[in-house]
Amino acid sequence: MVEGTVKWFNEAKGFGFISRENGDDVFVHYSSIAGNGFKSLFEGDSVSFELEDGSKGPKAVNVVKL
Repeated sequence: MVEGTVKWFNEAKGFGFISRENGDDVFVHYSSIAGNGFKSLFEGDSVSFELEDGSKGPKAVNVVKL
């Protein structure tokens, strides 16, 4: 698992970016957030996640708020 901080997340569009401690920012989609019900992230949230290769670069999956 990789850890990072939510850089920004647009609830209306359902995506955003996570800043990794060592590396480039990573795309995150609401469908990759673990949990039930409404899924969202907020700027500054600490999260852990796994990296997966997406069509436009790395993306975060199995995202869990810490």
